[in-house]
Amino acid sequence: MKIRIGFSLTYDCPQPTPMILNLNVHFSRICDMIVPDRLIADPPVQISGFRDGFGNWGTRLVAPKGLFTLSNDALVNDSGIPDVVVPYARQTPVNELPDETLPFLLGSRYCETDRLSDVAWNLFHHSPPGWARVQAICDYVHDHIEFGYVHARPTKTAWEAWHEKVGVCRDYAHLAITFCRCMNIPARYCTGYLGDMGTPPPYGPMDFAGWFEAWLDGHWYTFDARNNVPRIGRVLIARGRDATDVAISNTFGPNILKNFVVRTDAVAESPDAKGPTGL
Repeated sequence: MKIRIGFSLTYDCPQPTPMILNLNVHFSRICDMIVPDRLIADPPVQISGFRDGFGNWGTRLVAPKGLFTLSNDALVNDSGIPDVVVPYARQTPVNELPDETLPFLLGSRYCETDRLSDVAWNLFHHSPPGWARVQAICDYVHDHIEFGYVHARPTKTAWEAWHEKVGVCRDYAHLAITFCRCMNIPARYCTGYLGDMGTPPPYGPMDFAGWFEAWLDGHWYTFDARNNVPRIGRVLIARGRDATDVAISNTFGPNILKNFVVRTDAVAESPDAKGPTGL
């Protein structure tokens, strides 16, 4: 299947404002790009790219004074296969974890393992280790938090989400990640596109999505405590310890976000389309 992805973000800056952005599709999906997700700035500015410590594509620029719009419009090929489910995946003992997973075992800005460790062990110590334990965590978080955009707050942590019992997709992910780490399961935050493909209407406004990956049995597996069912059409942008590492924009100066539009739509393919022919 083919998925059209893109966004349009408009900022109002009272002065030239440096920005660091995470808006490009993750390098692991580069071979799936049919139309590249080229970042367009209006008015045009100098743009430079870099790779951060987690392997994500980043962008640096200085937004000019006044209205400034960033956008892209891309097309990506997707398998249409739902998230993989591996119920027999085992939990790896801490002493056998690969070095590269260890940062995702520790507390971080939005994932306070120290404050939620006792809660996690009281809730999940009876669940079988491995896939079943991560799924038990997702089930709990899915039922514990009530979703609503009115509950979004950029400073909300896992501890606060657990207490308030309301939030958006990033809060579900942060709480589930924290519980996993408390139970000695490495977990990392993911952000990207996730449309409504394969789900019944009505559909809400589109936004960038947050989910997480847990390390089990030698692999990173996708989990989504917000939706809590395997989904199709995920397009990864970035991974990190929590939302701090994958923020779509970090701005270094006063500004107002005037417009925010995200697109993620399946592209209908013509039934008359023909495949390649050989000679």
